[in-house]
Amino acid sequence: MEYKGGVLRRKLAASQPVETGTETGARAWRVAFARAARDCIGLDLAVPVLRDDRRSLGELLDLVPERALLAVLEGPAQGLGLLAMSPDLLAAVIEMQTTGRVTSNPPLPRRPTRTDAAMSARLIDAALTTLEQALATSPDLPWTAGFRYASFLDEPRPLGLLLDDVPYRLLVCDLDIAGGMRQGRVLLALPAEGRGPKPAPAPPVGETPVTAQAWQAALKGAVLGSEVALDAVIGRLRLPLSQAMALENGMILPLKDARIDQVTLLVPGGDLVASGKLGQHKGMRALKLRRVQGEATVPPPVTAAAAPLPGIRQSAGADAAPPPLARSA
Repeated sequence: MEYKGGVLRRKLAASQPVETGTETGARAWRVAFARAARDCIGLDLAVPVLRDDRRSLGELLDLVPERALLAVLEGPAQGLGLLAMSPDLLAAVIEMQTTGRVTSNPPLPRRPTRTDAAMSARLIDAALTTLEQALATSPDLPWTAGFRYASFLDEPRPLGLLLDDVPYRLLVCDLDIAGGMRQGRVLLALPAEGRGPKPAPAPPVGETPVTAQAWQAALKGAVLGSEVALDAVIGRLRLPLSQAMALENGMILPLKDARIDQVTLLVPGGDLVASGKLGQHKGMRALKLRRVQGEATVPPPVTAAAAPLPGIRQSAGADAAPPPLARSA
């Protein structure tokens, strides 16, 4: 929307929540961010207030929350955007991924770190992807499509040099976090002049033509986009039921045949999908895949970050083999 009544009218209009049905992009972002938070990390969000506005680069910089996580977004035609998460929202995102719950304690004042950014990138991309899918046939698609997380900043000063000096479309959500336990804010700013693809034509009312090729593409996207849990197995141990029932905290069980260079990767059904070698990657336990099940040739080594593996004591080097011990639960 264009403002023609001066600074006062612009500020008053920006302070009003968007009414239902007035802005397709705004309403889609309200749902997309809350749904991504729920599906990706199990975080419950409500969006009681959402503002849709256009601002210059200078005005945008004045709206960035203090100590916010500043995620730089990259999109079509080398366009850059910004997603800013307030400290309360960022703290809730980190808490859900580390402890599984949001506490009522206010977060300590601090600058966001690269670890915070890495733990938030999946949520950001999921929200942007959901927004793009929701606007596939909307006129708002060209200015929202194609933007994904690129990098982060721990302070806003470089934004004036990094972002293009063009008008920006702003979507600002005030959030109720975890049933109102906290309040936070997320700000999405993208170039107002759309650089993305044009929206697809909407199907005629009452008609939903689905070709076999479209159905196969949709099925492939749904299946390949689903998640599966993998178990990294370094060794197995058989015990009589009487010994298993007698296990206690702190007991040590020897894994005689365990080797960190012979780790198998299994799906929940127990089928082998790959084998590899235990190592480290950017401070995390990782598997270097040696062979993928079903491939005729051995692919180039791939380093895949994994969750911490129980039963392995961390050593100074990734190739050092510690004593193969496992502790009981």
